[in-house]
Amino acid sequence: MEISQPLAELDWIPRPRLLALRRLGVETVEDLLNHFPRRHEDRHQFPEFPRDESDTPICLCGEVTKTRILRFGGWKKIFEATLQEPNAHALSQPLTLRWFNLHYVQKMIATGQQLVVFGKPRMRGKRLCMEHPEFEVIEDDPAEAKIHFRRITPIYPATEGLPQRALRSIVYRILQDLDSEPIETLLPVELRRGDRSEAIRAIHFPKDWESLSAAREHLVLSEFFAMQMLIASRRVDSSIRVGTAHCGHGDLLEKFLGALPFELTQAQKNVIAEIRRDLAAKHPMNRLLQGDVGSGKTVVAIAAILLAVEAGFQAAFMAPTQILAEQHYAVLRRWLEPLGVRLSIRTAARQEESFLPLVEGEENPDVIIGTHALLYETVSFSNLGLVVIDEQHKFGVAQRARLTSREPAPDVLVMTATPIPRTLTMTVYGDLDVSVIDEMPRGRGKIVTAAREVSKLPEVLSFLRTQLESGRQVYVVYPLIEESDKLHVKAAAAEYELWRERLHPFHCELLHGRIAAPEKQEIMERFRRGETKVLISTTVIEVGVDVANATVMLVENAERFGLAQLHQLRGRIGRGEHKSYCILVASEQSKETAAKLAVLEKTSNGFEVAEADWDLRGPGDLLGTAQSGLPALRIGNLKTDAQLMQRARKVAMSIFADDPRLESPENQRFRSLIVEQQGRTFSNVS
Repeated sequence: MEISQPLAELDWIPRPRLLALRRLGVETVEDLLNHFPRRHEDRHQFPEFPRDESDTPICLCGEVTKTRILRFGGWKKIFEATLQEPNAHALSQPLTLRWFNLHYVQKMIATGQQLVVFGKPRMRGKRLCMEHPEFEVIEDDPAEAKIHFRRITPIYPATEGLPQRALRSIVYRILQDLDSEPIETLLPVELRRGDRSEAIRAIHFPKDWESLSAAREHLVLSEFFAMQMLIASRRVDSSIRVGTAHCGHGDLLEKFLGALPFELTQAQKNVIAEIRRDLAAKHPMNRLLQGDVGSGKTVVAIAAILLAVEAGFQAAFMAPTQILAEQHYAVLRRWLEPLGVRLSIRTAARQEESFLPLVEGEENPDVIIGTHALLYETVSFSNLGLVVIDEQHKFGVAQRARLTSREPAPDVLVMTATPIPRTLTMTVYGDLDVSVIDEMPRGRGKIVTAAREVSKLPEVLSFLRTQLESGRQVYVVYPLIEESDKLHVKAAAAEYELWRERLHPFHCELLHGRIAAPEKQEIMERFRRGETKVLISTTVIEVGVDVANATVMLVENAERFGLAQLHQLRGRIGRGEHKSYCILVASEQSKETAAKLAVLEKTSNGFEVAEADWDLRGPGDLLGTAQSGLPALRIGNLKTDAQLMQRARKVAMSIFADDPRLESPENQRFRSLIVEQQGRTFSNVS
């Protein structure tokens, strides 16, 4: 058997198993060997059955002594199995296993069987229960036990029609039959620890925990190094692309800065200086601007735009939503039209041009602002020199490339108000230069954040009225537009009439994503002018809405929002001189919700919020592979393996620093690695 062999050629794998493997993206021997376990269980010796509940999942082994089915609500049912500890003493408490409406489970479990279960024990009344635990039936066959029992046992990502035992048996047999030729390791000597063949065998069926740890480190470094080589190659490709300097003398910029009613922060001045150097260089700028909500990124973007326009080039400013594009258009018109800069807006719902010509008869706008419509509509870029992308994480890598891959290459500035943990900066944005605005403008009002239970709504309502009577404005935010039968969550449209009654005579309006764009814009304008006092909204206001007099935000069903999203929403207030208040009302009081809301009560610093989110949620797919243009990770963990990522990045960067085009014989082999990563990226995005 060879590593490239299709599994379909192995006549001992049943066709239903092949179809299930295909659903997992596994079609060859190599695919299967790279389908790594998601965890391992030590089945040499199991702990005693617990007496109390636990937040940590545990692995137990016992005998099924009783099963029963409980019916409720007509067709619904619970299947229960009582698991008794082997050689149980008199004080030992059995464990109740429960599955809700999983009819197939009752066909798999019978009294007298030996089960291995994995889950969190919880007290349900006086009984200790595991609900929907992972389980496996242990057979008496000694040959089978050698694979599945009395060892460190792999647990795989699986799918319907492919139970753990079946998948584990297929992997075990393939490793037994595999050609003894070593599997090629495209890993430099500085990172290598053993060879890939040993690591592959040990990650699936380790002899001990030490060999498993060594195998995992080898495979994680291989994955991270391949990723960092792709990132480094992009960085080199960008630096050697044919570009043009897009930087004017700065007269327009000086006029703009001189007319501002406030002074820039030192962080803003530093970032403008970095961007100015990039615009003056021949190779294209490729820069990420990170800044917390309200830190003044738009002013920095305008500075870059003015430098490019003064040099005779067009600028494109792309925003993810109609509302944000409209707001940027209004802000840029107010600041740039007095300087003679011509602007145009292009969104799916609106095309408008506003010209104050610099030269008589000239037709092309200097700045085109828009949504993704800039990518797909016939927008005339006669001389595009700068692309600014706001809230860039809302756009996919393929979308961004449509604007940025032109020849000659424009300079690119991508901005985000969602702070990014450092490990992610080394991956998703590893091919970009990074600038950070890490201080807030003076004169911003303090934001007080408070979590409240639903029972406190009458007190919250009284507080809202007090704020409205003092002249302030209010946002009330809901997770849904309309009520759902499946989710016990309040919805904006359903609650709107209730708020009108509660806050009479203060004028309330409803805003959500299904409202037609012109009407949506009119609603926002009335709120900006202060005619509307309360905006009942969904997360359509999450990004970019800027109303200085809106100082109170009430978020209902706060448990339904992510930590970063709540921080973004909170950024809509505190934009003027007045003290602001964010009230988070949660209908569900779990430990996870309490921990999440406590972070927001404690800090308004977005970078601290991002790190806390990272800690609470884990990395998950924060890479956003379809967004980032990077392949999905198979085994590495961006949080726990951060040091390995740093090692891999350092070596990859040094290889390209010494040999930018990988022309030396020892580096030519890494070209295939980069091509393979690009192929994995393409298949992932498509």
